[in-house]
Amino acid sequence: GDGARLRGDINVLLLGDPSVAKSQFLKFVEKAAPVAVYTSGKGSSAAGLTATVTQDSATREFYLEGGAMVIADGGVVCIDEFDKMREQDRVAIHEAMEQQTISIAKAGITTVLNSRTAVLAAANPAFGRYQDEKNAAEQVDFQTTILSRFDMIFILKDKFNEEKDSQLARHIINVHVQGGAAFEREQTDDEYDVRTLKRYIAYARKTCSPRLDEGGAEILQNAYIKMRADLSKADGQKASDGAPARAVPITVRQLEAIVRIAESFAKMRLSDVATQSDVNQAIELFTESTLEAAKQGDIQLEGGSGISERTAMQMIAKRVRLGEFINTATLVREMVYQNLEDLSIRRAITMMIKSGQLEESKQGKRLKRINP
Repeated sequence: GDGARLRGDINVLLLGDPSVAKSQFLKFVEKAAPVAVYTSGKGSSAAGLTATVTQDSATREFYLEGGAMVIADGGVVCIDEFDKMREQDRVAIHEAMEQQTISIAKAGITTVLNSRTAVLAAANPAFGRYQDEKNAAEQVDFQTTILSRFDMIFILKDKFNEEKDSQLARHIINVHVQGGAAFEREQTDDEYDVRTLKRYIAYARKTCSPRLDEGGAEILQNAYIKMRADLSKADGQKASDGAPARAVPITVRQLEAIVRIAESFAKMRLSDVATQSDVNQAIELFTESTLEAAKQGDIQLEGGSGISERTAMQMIAKRVRLGEFINTATLVREMVYQNLEDLSIRRAITMMIKSGQLEESKQGKRLKRINP
């Protein structure tokens, strides 16, 4: 009753090996969605995604131009190469992804623009390919704040499977041999062309606003409590084994995500009620995507840094006294001897500089401890 708006759009992150057709999937969504904007991470700046203020050369007045997230209001923004975006540009879309607005205060213009849009992003892991032996948190070069804004995170691996490989190879070779004729086949009864699909999606969005029924709400509540309990128990087990526990990665944001997924299943049927069956499907889909990604290592969906970074921060705090200067390379070398990973140490140093515990000088070659 306080006028707060709830986000209805689902944000999805596809994180996977090269050549698993992520970009093709994004291109198809751009074609099938009634309103869509496709952009690539490397060629996108914060102003290009949100809004920019420009000056009219004749009248010398400032005016506002909406970026991709504003243009796609009521549709989808497809961001390819999401991992190649600069960190400061990625931070600019935080507000648009959760509050679905973009606040501007530039050149005397103060306003709030709507960006009720779903974000579909595709990214490669930090090392190019997904490596099973490495912790998942090390392979995702994103902050926890952005990860928690994605309702579903799918990890796509390029695994060897003879049957699928031969099927895919046959299809690709057919496309090259037959050219356009490969696509001009008869449609089966359970297939829709893109134009029909586009119109159906537009109609469903316009006419349907499903709500959870009581049975579905109860199932969801119990499932959410069980998820948190299970992860908490797993962390308790870790602590008893001597490993530090992580923050429980399932938060209220993820509960809202499951509600949105369940409602979208109902919307696909043009139904006004999201039933128990919809909730069960939503929980299954969420478990297969985000929960699986969270369990594969310490991907933190919310709640601070990973385990190894926190350990490194504690050890650096013990090693460097207040007011003491130390060479950065020396500190990293000493911490590596303590069985910590280079990447975790450098991340810990960056976090301590941001939080004001360390101060860097000589272009980052020297550190000084300034706060406890």
